Amino acid sequence: MIRKLHPAAGGTAFLIILTFWTSTVIAELFGSEAAVLAVKTAILWGMLALIPAMAAVGMSGFRLGARSRHPRIAAKRRRMPVIAANGLFVLVPCAFFLQAKAAAGEFSGSFIAVQGIELLAGGLNLVLIGLSLRDGLLVARERLPRPA
Repeated sequence: MIRKLHPAAGGTAFLIILTFWTSTVIAELFGSEAAVLAVKTAILWGMLALIPAMAAVGMSGFRLGARSRHPRIAAKRRRMPVIAANGLFVLVPCAFFLQAKAAAGEFSGSFIAVQGIELLAGGLNLVLIGLSLRDGLLVARERLPRPA
């Protein structure tokens, strides 16, 4: 069961972050201030799904690959602390700051700067999670029996 939970949680986390990122870009480029506020508020609510998905990925990944010496598994293990720290110390505080500023109608220079940081950090997490998804799929494919 854990072999099914891990990729499902990883894919879910990736899709949630991708949705946050693309919604932000679309709202910033084409939306009104009300649209930006709606996206920033939805992101805060979306964390209620993202945080458990990320926790499930981390815990299941640790259980599945804790003793593995496979280079792709080792790369996944090295990425996870970066992904988690980026999320916890950059993305979560940015989300709260940006939602509060948008709710107050304050779209000043600090909002724009923090929005830029959030987009860069979110993009980084998308790349790192994407690489981990790729590596996981490749390792899983290696384990499949080859047809005769």
